[in-house]
Amino acid sequence: MDEREQLRRSILRGARDGFPIGLGYYAVAFSLGITAKSAGLSPIQGFIASFLNHASAGEFALYSLIAANAAYWEVAVVVFIANMRYFLMSAALSQKFSPETPVIHRVLVGFGITDEIFGLGIARPEWISPPYMYSAFLVAELCWSSGTATGIVAGSVLPANVVSALSVAIYGMFLAIIIPPARSDRVVAALVAISFAFSLAFSLLPVVRELTDGMRTIILTVAISAAAALFFPVKEAEGGKAP
Repeated sequence: MDEREQLRRSILRGARDGFPIGLGYYAVAFSLGITAKSAGLSPIQGFIASFLNHASAGEFALYSLIAANAAYWEVAVVVFIANMRYFLMSAALSQKFSPETPVIHRVLVGFGITDEIFGLGIARPEWISPPYMYSAFLVAELCWSSGTATGIVAGSVLPANVVSALSVAIYGMFLAIIIPPARSDRVVAALVAISFAFSLAFSLLPVVRELTDGMRTIILTVAISAAAALFFPVKEAEGGKAP
């Protein structure tokens, strides 16, 4: 097989694998678009924000902070914290590249990592092909960004009561994310309950309630995550792999 044919097959395979992911992304991003509309973003702004920020939690935090008129540095820190897991994913995925892969391709693939795109790459038995990863990411990301833009448009034309109902969907998504691991791990369940309790307390207690939403989120995220890592570290299974 010549190099051109191999490139074509990698691109087509990536597009094929990325399309189902993109369909799921579109549905989630539509709900995020409703939130973005409430924050005052235009469809173009929402599309760009989604294309540059590849995490539902990070993007929801972004729009919530924009709506709250948070300072730029607060927005940057909160989104950074929400997306920190991608550093670990990038490090793991870097081991799947051929040693001859140029650094620029490693960086660009790292930019395009999402949970699902990472899963595609890490599951492949052979070396990762950058064209395959680019194709999968681009298809999925266009669906993600288009979903946000569509949600913003829908938020502009739908009746207010329908928009209000749709805005609740994003909270259902987060419940779907946290409930399964909380049911299977008592530590996770306890940490979720603690985070809820402290979030409520921070909104009521003197001094801390005067802090902005972004600052409270930063403090709680860092403090609870650090405490969890200190007191409940993930034990390595035999062979050096986490269970």
